[in-house]
Amino acid sequence: MIKNPVLTGFHADPSMICVDGTFYVANSTFEYFPGVRISASKDLANWEVVSTPLDRTDYLNMRGNVFSGGIWAPCLSYCDGIFYLVFTDVKTWKLHPFKDCHNYITTARDIKGPWTEPVYMNSIGFDTSLFHDDDGRKYFLNMEWDFRQPDGDTFTGILLTEVDPVTFEFIGETKKIFTGTDRKLVEGPHLYKKDGWYYLLTAEGGTFYEHAATVCRSRNIFGPYELHPKQHIMSAWGHPENALQKTGHSSWAQGPDGRWFTAFLCGRPVGDTGRCILGRETAINEMVWEDDWPYLKNKTLLADEYFEGYGEKKEQLKKISYEFGSPKFFQDFQTLRGPIEYALAPDNTLRIYGAESPFTNMDQALYARRQTDVNFRATTCVEFKFKAFQQFAALVYRYDEEQQYIFKMAYDERVGSNTVSIYKYDKARFENLLGENEIPVDTDKIWLRVTVHGAVGKFSYSLDGEQYEDIDMEIDATILSDDYVYGFTGAFVGMAAYDLKDRTSYADFKEFTYEVLDE
Repeated sequence: MIKNPVLTGFHADPSMICVDGTFYVANSTFEYFPGVRISASKDLANWEVVSTPLDRTDYLNMRGNVFSGGIWAPCLSYCDGIFYLVFTDVKTWKLHPFKDCHNYITTARDIKGPWTEPVYMNSIGFDTSLFHDDDGRKYFLNMEWDFRQPDGDTFTGILLTEVDPVTFEFIGETKKIFTGTDRKLVEGPHLYKKDGWYYLLTAEGGTFYEHAATVCRSRNIFGPYELHPKQHIMSAWGHPENALQKTGHSSWAQGPDGRWFTAFLCGRPVGDTGRCILGRETAINEMVWEDDWPYLKNKTLLADEYFEGYGEKKEQLKKISYEFGSPKFFQDFQTLRGPIEYALAPDNTLRIYGAESPFTNMDQALYARRQTDVNFRATTCVEFKFKAFQQFAALVYRYDEEQQYIFKMAYDERVGSNTVSIYKYDKARFENLLGENEIPVDTDKIWLRVTVHGAVGKFSYSLDGEQYEDIDMEIDATILSDDYVYGFTGAFVGMAAYDLKDRTSYADFKEFTYEVLDE
């Protein structure tokens, strides 16, 4: 049996397909670059990132995008030897009645690329998908955002438009085929066809604890659609005892043996905090069909913590020591909104050139990876020789610009040496946690570490990589969660360099390790 979630840490909005016995899942990446992560598996247990299609700034320019903007809910599909990827680039979303959300399609003959230049479709709503009918016609779906409506009623339905199968130009009129149920906030549409029925799968209730997957069907692609006998086929709302919460925003795929599976997002709150530090993760459940309706295999709305796939999960490394520049490094680490200036030097050195502040949404020099485990330790070694307080290097534990911890080393001319300090951003409020008690260190090379057990974290440092000094202060890791911030990503940890003086400095990172800890 395979334990859920199969993709731990921030892996939201899974779009799953199965091609020639291989399952592929495309996940949202929001403001992290490259855009869209596609993971592959033969057995549904062991997954590997095989493609990041939007890896060029002429394909995806997120400079200036707000936090939790960027890539929302990509849809991956396959037809006649071609992979199709539909995605949304959200520029603004939270502070206004409007959403600037631009929808595109790109294609590739090979899942690893090259991917074609994205074709712009529209901006009338997010969560787009592409349906390939068995008569060769293609249809574009997205939810409609009506900014004229009161709060909560701006999700006004699912739109369907035929498109030219080659140019993707719209054909005919757009029709609203579903307005949702009393759960509201209808989004995330996917169309499937089976035994002459068109099945419309949507997400409802918002992407937090009331989340649900809703199904309706019709003999005609434009409807009318009738609701599933249970209305939803998945939701954990009202069942706090279930291991997987927030279940919804799902997609379907048929395995090589004919079994059907649904991939869906879920959240796992830490302890009794109600906060999911790891973000929205990807889980899988087997489906069964009865009277031409799909159900979870257990015939309830509650997703299973374990399911039967095609293999067993291989034992994972408890500790990863990254080789900078390796495929594994680039699979796990991402930057913010675009590529950064860096260089690879001998002796496994990653040189990151200093850029803007930790608060900017324009040009940060950060490489970070997802927190994928509730209990973990991350350690980096950095050498930083510059002597201006505006230039500094850091180990960063973050959710977004407004929620993060910056464990930094910089020169302080007031004490005549480098110092170690901790900056905290909490809902845009800045605080130097050590205040006047910044720690002087007579070195240019230091090891920085964060250790997290559930909701609580601690920082420590070392001058030799062997003996670590704990900083006598606990941090709240749960503020790095959707539930605290109202965002859509998850906690990341990584390396950064900042230069608010003249953009001449750089930080040499000598190592980065990520270690899974026992409870």
